[in-house]
Amino acid sequence: MKKIVLIFWALVIFVFTTAFFEDKVYTVEELRAIYSGDAAKWPKPDLDQEAKKGFKDIGYLGRPTYPKENPFSAEKEKLGKILFFDPRLSSSKQIACASCHDPELGWGDGKRVAYGHDRQNGKRNAMTIINTAFYDKLFWDGRANSLEHQSGFPVVDHVEMNMDITEMVENINQIEGYKPLFKSAYGSEEINLDKIQKAIATFERGIVSTSSRFDSFVRGNAKMLKDDEVVGLHLFRTKARCINCHNTPLFSDNKFHNDGQALLGSRFEDLGLYNVTKDLKDVGKMRTPSLRETNITGPWMHHGNFPSLKDVVEFYDLGNPIAQQRSLKVADSLKAPKSAMLRKLNLTLKEREQVEAFLKSISTSVNKINPPVLPK
Repeated sequence: MKKIVLIFWALVIFVFTTAFFEDKVYTVEELRAIYSGDAAKWPKPDLDQEAKKGFKDIGYLGRPTYPKENPFSAEKEKLGKILFFDPRLSSSKQIACASCHDPELGWGDGKRVAYGHDRQNGKRNAMTIINTAFYDKLFWDGRANSLEHQSGFPVVDHVEMNMDITEMVENINQIEGYKPLFKSAYGSEEINLDKIQKAIATFERGIVSTSSRFDSFVRGNAKMLKDDEVVGLHLFRTKARCINCHNTPLFSDNKFHNDGQALLGSRFEDLGLYNVTKDLKDVGKMRTPSLRETNITGPWMHHGNFPSLKDVVEFYDLGNPIAQQRSLKVADSLKAPKSAMLRKLNLTLKEREQVEAFLKSISTSVNKINPPVLPK
């Protein structure tokens, strides 16, 4: 009898402690009230230890700041926009920055990988330049430290614009119509590489997301998100665990992670950050992209192999399985594990749809602008 009583109380304690530690179940209206209110009172996010250091939650993005060494001016931004759309920066005189970063295609190009010089295929998906002002490092592999630094890479890349940087500056110098534009921006008609890079960077730094429905929602407009989007927001921070990498108002932690998509040994192989650092622990790591505007910037992932957001959500729900053919030969030293933060999520079909719905709520409409008249 005593043994039965002990078992009974053990079961009671188990049931009560299990219930205590289970996540609270909220109604949609409760979630709506919570997430459109004080962010300090939001439910605790599901974070791994790795993500906790320096963690900052999602929220309203705001406007970028400009560096002291390259302060904003409207004249410099205007010059940068013209240079951005000018194909004469390339050796063929046919490829401009805007060729791969088209404002009507979410400032990307809508392709799996970009076409470059002589219609060569690039190796990676052309990232949108929306919100690049908020990144610490540029490119998927982080090889550029600033927008000013970044602007020179595509020019000299033989697959992209295929242009000698010195020759590019000389070409711009020979266009008389640029001289008054440089004088207006810098106080002198002198044209050099530093001025070109700073002007392009100033233009790119101003390409940021306008206020999305999510931004309006978290600033107090509780009606801006639909029910599924509200639940998707909660899942994003909890069960779906997206918040571990896609945090801060940028929806990116500005860090590098191996998401299991290095595709080692295949024709799509990409070692990511390792190509920059040559550190084996960085094999396969890519910079976390912002999820802002993600609905208008497909296809997705660094290789562009995912044609829909649904595919991306399902892939992460499965825990980012690494598919590797036995016939492919891969050096043991390159077989780096994917991030420990990635695991099976066991989301229901409805939950996956709700996460996807939320992702679309942090996107705005396609931005259409008139290309500038190029100087002669």
